[in-house]
Amino acid sequence: MAVKIRLARGGAKKKPFYQVVVADERYPRDGRFIENLGQYDPKQNPPMVNLKEELTIEWLKKGAQPTATVRTLLRDKGILAKLQQA
Repeated sequence: MAVKIRLARGGAKKKPFYQVVVADERYPRDGRFIENLGQYDPKQNPPMVNLKEELTIEWLKKGAQPTATVRTLLRDKGILAKLQQA
């Protein structure tokens, strides 16, 4: 079972809002997930990113693989740097 950290889309048409979730890669994008790690709102200026850092680091240590977009968000928030220091 491959576990991914990815974005699940919500919000209205042309007003996206995303949840950062841990999910089995076989589940649909907006379907079932294991745990919610935070939110991402790209429509705000600057984009709003709220993440539970401890939980995110815990899942990364367990082997969860972030998608390309989530990896960028984690790098910008400094979570990947904290993971490498730990």
